[in-house]
Amino acid sequence: MAPKRTTRSTPVTPAPTATTTTVTEAQLQALIDQGVAAAMAEAEASRVRNGYNSNGSGPRPAQTARECSYSEFLKCKPLDFKGTEGVVGLTRWFEKMESVFSISNCTASCQVKFATCTLQDDALTWWNAHVKTTTPEAAHAMPWATLKKMMTDKYCPRGEIKKIETEMWNLKVKGTDVVAYSRRFQQLALMCSRMFPEEIDKIEKYIGGLPDMILGSVKASKPKTMQEAIEFTTELMDEKTHAYAERQAEKKRKYDDLSKNNQNQQQL
Repeated sequence: MAPKRTTRSTPVTPAPTATTTTVTEAQLQALIDQGVAAAMAEAEASRVRNGYNSNGSGPRPAQTARECSYSEFLKCKPLDFKGTEGVVGLTRWFEKMESVFSISNCTASCQVKFATCTLQDDALTWWNAHVKTTTPEAAHAMPWATLKKMMTDKYCPRGEIKKIETEMWNLKVKGTDVVAYSRRFQQLALMCSRMFPEEIDKIEKYIGGLPDMILGSVKASKPKTMQEAIEFTTELMDEKTHAYAERQAEKKRKYDDLSKNNQNQQQL
């Protein structure tokens, strides 16, 4: 007879009691609002990453810099250069040309090509001779700074530059005419760049040429740029000359009154 099987009873572990957290209706709505806001922000960020407009209408067009045409360059009225204008004329041509580059948004790749189209007479003959030594493509590809150096070496003789530097060293205000002094100083400074490695060197030279009546005050103002120095100098000189004119007018008025009183006393 087979033995009886005995069965072991496996103890049953009771399930843990779940804890519940009470959420109010207001808190639930706040959580929903936060989720919606986060989803909208992510969607907007995704559109931006994929190049779409904020309204989802389609990809935004890429903003590319537009090169100016030669006709647009000419509308800014660049100066012509013939090669006989001397140092002052060449310097003004450089200055005007760089202004035209800025206004017309002329790219670096077009600067020499467009600028050399304004050369005439001797200057044009010189440029054409240079082009023949290379190719038009290579000549036009040179940097603007290289063309400036070539033209300076050609049209600014060393002796003439020396004379200009000497004039700069000896330049001073004549009388009280700081306007004429400032104008001539700026013209010479363009041609004497090697004399002023830093802006402060130019400012110190400018102040050094002022009359004693304003020199100390301008120096004490410690201008940071040439424009600041010139504006302060002009304003200060205007104040000085105006005050001087008022004092002279007051002296004349007193003298006239005194003369009139003397005449009246003599008539009595």
